[in-house]
Amino acid sequence: MKTTLDQYLTAVVQHKPASAPLSVGFRQTENAMVRRLGTGLWESAKGLGKLQLRFFDPESGQAGYFGTLEEATGPAIVTLRMKVEDRKISEAEWVLARKGDPGLGPLGGGQATAAYNDVPNLLAHAPGERVAPKAGRVSRSELIAITNSYWDGLSAHDGKLILAHPGCTRLENGTLTTQRSLPAGGETDCTSEGAMANIFAVTARRYPIVDEEAGVVLSLVLFERKPGIAMRRNLLAEWFFIEQGKIRSIYASMYYPDAEAMAPNWPPYDGNWPILPAPK
Repeated sequence: MKTTLDQYLTAVVQHKPASAPLSVGFRQTENAMVRRLGTGLWESAKGLGKLQLRFFDPESGQAGYFGTLEEATGPAIVTLRMKVEDRKISEAEWVLARKGDPGLGPLGGGQATAAYNDVPNLLAHAPGERVAPKAGRVSRSELIAITNSYWDGLSAHDGKLILAHPGCTRLENGTLTTQRSLPAGGETDCTSEGAMANIFAVTARRYPIVDEEAGVVLSLVLFERKPGIAMRRNLLAEWFFIEQGKIRSIYASMYYPDAEAMAPNWPPYDGNWPILPAPK
């Protein structure tokens, strides 16, 4: 699986689809938009960036890449989910954060801004290659449940539901969105409720890559926000680093699709257009 992932990444940056072991029905999306073979990243990618992390899930037949990708417009922070069937690549799903993309800013407020894309900060606080100690590992189902507790906590606006270590960190598109000072003293962490206020649903939840050896889970979801928020939805690919049964850190690449766009454009399709009605 590692060899196949490297073959695909090399083919993309060299603009040579024929050199990757693609299946006849190969399908690729970039920020939920389907790309014909030879277009999109097949044209724009110039090379892999300074951060290159790879994760593998033999049970689901999927591999992932988190890090940076060089393009003519500058480095992008990216997540790749790749599926292998019968030794052929059948799916490639990219979530890319490019400088200047639409966004809400690091605190998720109602004012639309250019999306943050802090590659230097991501490189300075990057997760390392890791193998979880066997004594501290938890099962595949437990890793998924721990990750899902985060989405449940955000949906319920209740940080106590989140199974996380005190002081857990979260970087979104390279920007640290935790460890901010609180008026009453102390600092926020990934269980703090301030950033949850305008989220009313976390839909289309998926857990395609569970790397049990590393203790890492990739989850892809769609955030739905209340009416009046400038950007109603955003597509997230979040990597959860889990230690001793609790979340230690979260690294995300994320994008705000147009209101008319089908997102995530992979099953399950709950959370796609039309936007879900806000609760009364």
